[in-house]
Amino acid sequence: MPEQQAFDVLVKLLLIGDSGVGKSCLLLRYSDDKFNTSHITTIGIDFKIKTVDLDQKKVKMQIWDTAGQERFRTITAAYYRGAHGVLLVYDVTDEGSFENVRNWMRNIESHASEGVAVALIGNKSDVKTEDRKVSKERGMRLAAEFKIPHFETSAKSGLRVEEAFSAMARTCVGKLLHNGGGSDNHRGGRSKGDTVTLRDNTRKGAHNNNNNKSSCC
Repeated sequence: MPEQQAFDVLVKLLLIGDSGVGKSCLLLRYSDDKFNTSHITTIGIDFKIKTVDLDQKKVKMQIWDTAGQERFRTITAAYYRGAHGVLLVYDVTDEGSFENVRNWMRNIESHASEGVAVALIGNKSDVKTEDRKVSKERGMRLAAEFKIPHFETSAKSGLRVEEAFSAMARTCVGKLLHNGGGSDNHRGGRSKGDTVTLRDNTRKGAHNNNNNKSSCC
């Protein structure tokens, strides 16, 4: 009897953006539906794996969480090439993180594969109006300038987190199948640009330091 197929398509997503915008919290909310008010700062690279059903396809998602600090840029840049999609995150309460979106887009253009899917994510949208520094309209205008989709999310409340990840996964699956890449990503097969072999549910404690970081949402 043939072995049961574990998944139809393998999709690799990359979370990038300034340190403190809530990338790890978004990943934790999406993968485990959890939220921590105190979070450990990501050092280098961390990841989660989640398998979802999208449009009658079983999609295995490898989601890479990158450190936002400048000193880790050379490490994280190596992971752009293997990504099918990039979620570029800024913090709606932090003007600087929004202004740096252009720098992050240049990194994507320099390091990512041609045709990679990109989405702009404005996180911490649950905050009070007086605490917000970046309006939704500004985020939408910037996304339109780069011709990419825009989502406002809250890892704290879960608002639109599932929607943002699912939309990105659906876009990536569509591109893979259109380009004939679905079979290359079948059942754990390695595709061009892969840099490591993964195991489900693996968490590397060495990727994190012991400095707790608050207000991750």
